[in-house]
Amino acid sequence: MLHHLPMRHPQTIRLGQSTPISSYVAFLFAIAMATFLLPRCLAEEPQNRPNVLFIAVDDLRPELNCYGKSHIHSPNIDRLASSGMLFQRSYCMVPTCGASRSSLMTGLRPTKNRFVNYLTRADKDAPGITTLNTHFKNNGYHTVSNGKVFHHTDDNVGGWSEAPWRPNAKSYQLAENQKLQGRKNAKGKLLRGPAFEAATEDDEQYADGMTAAKTIDDLRRLSKQDQPFFLAVGFMKPHLPFVAPQKYWNLYDRNQIQLPANYKVPKDAPAEAIHSSGELRAYHGIPPQGPVSDETALSMIHGYYACVSFTDAQVGRVLSELDQLGLRDNTIVVLWGDHGWNLGDHTLWCKHSCFESSMHAPLIVRAPGIQGGTKTNALTEFIDIYPTLCDLTGLEKPSHLAGRSFTPLLHDPDMPWKSAAIGRFQSGDTIRTDRYRFSEYTTRDGKQTARMLYDHEADPLENINVAEQSSLTNEVDKLTTRLENEKGK
Repeated sequence: MLHHLPMRHPQTIRLGQSTPISSYVAFLFAIAMATFLLPRCLAEEPQNRPNVLFIAVDDLRPELNCYGKSHIHSPNIDRLASSGMLFQRSYCMVPTCGASRSSLMTGLRPTKNRFVNYLTRADKDAPGITTLNTHFKNNGYHTVSNGKVFHHTDDNVGGWSEAPWRPNAKSYQLAENQKLQGRKNAKGKLLRGPAFEAATEDDEQYADGMTAAKTIDDLRRLSKQDQPFFLAVGFMKPHLPFVAPQKYWNLYDRNQIQLPANYKVPKDAPAEAIHSSGELRAYHGIPPQGPVSDETALSMIHGYYACVSFTDAQVGRVLSELDQLGLRDNTIVVLWGDHGWNLGDHTLWCKHSCFESSMHAPLIVRAPGIQGGTKTNALTEFIDIYPTLCDLTGLEKPSHLAGRSFTPLLHDPDMPWKSAAIGRFQSGDTIRTDRYRFSEYTTRDGKQTARMLYDHEADPLENINVAEQSSLTNEVDKLTTRLENEKGK
């Protein structure tokens, strides 16, 4: 694999009495020509472009040590953040896996009829649109998919240079839990095993351990090619069930784990905002409706933490191999969680809401030539990832992209940026500004049925809906108008 040579910065030229006008004009012309020709040179020599390691993590909320949550053991993701840029306010477009991934991979916003639920296929909802992997393949990259990248393995399958791969692993390691998996209730609905499990098994007995091993093998193979690679790897945990080796559970003291401070329905929240945590209900030991016991809630939080640390270890294995192969300096690394996750926030479990806890997800980017260990508070959206990767690799951006490349933020994390991030789920559309999160719920014909406003300066946990406070009428009106004008149509 060829590596970029370091770029030398031209000497600064100042126009003055000692600098001829012709020299100044020649300098400007040279800069203009370099800007014009660089993408074309890269297009002619794809082997000179940086590789891309694209890491997706299912259901990962930004409860990580590098995000200031010191109770979480995430040393490998932390190290990635220390060598790249951590986006402190990055947001998914739809808080459910199939729809979120389809939106990110197409660079399109969701609408009421596009990217709706977890079963979404990008090739069905956006036919004819060039997805991120396809764009890289079309421009000389060897594209590989390991684990869960799209929700459906065969979604946009033509955009991969090799058949997409997923591990064949058991959901549970303990025999008693394996027997519980696949039962049927009185109505014939398939039931799952328990919502959590700890077992004394090696990492590679689990799906994500297998995915890490396959990715390491691929890195070794791809490192010998002249062709640059786009290697996408999708880890499943911390998705339910919270199944991880015992050693990762042991990283956490059960007695120190607490229920969330917002373990209650927000004051004056509309009924449309609260769901029944349906994804959780099919698991053994979970009541079909109503709250879970505090003991069960604490066990699920403990299991979620264990799964985060387990996936962090797999990320570490992959990144260590990247370093050992000498690929680090010529590889862009992007790590993202497909959406947030509720760990009892607002009495909710899973995602599927317009609250901050569902929309906010981690994003870390490391790229050649970008200063490491930086953070930005700029509002960023997952549809911004596609155009950013185009910029970082010198690829022309497709005309359909709705996002904005955040490459400038990688150089100046404090520069003025987007003033809002917009997303949606089912009947709700939501907008996050620097201070507020506003959500409105509408019928199919656009009639508003409910709304929420949370002031993140006064109420970062979103405990009080202030949408009907008279002092905020003007703010609500402005956000309503802006959301209507800027959301996907």
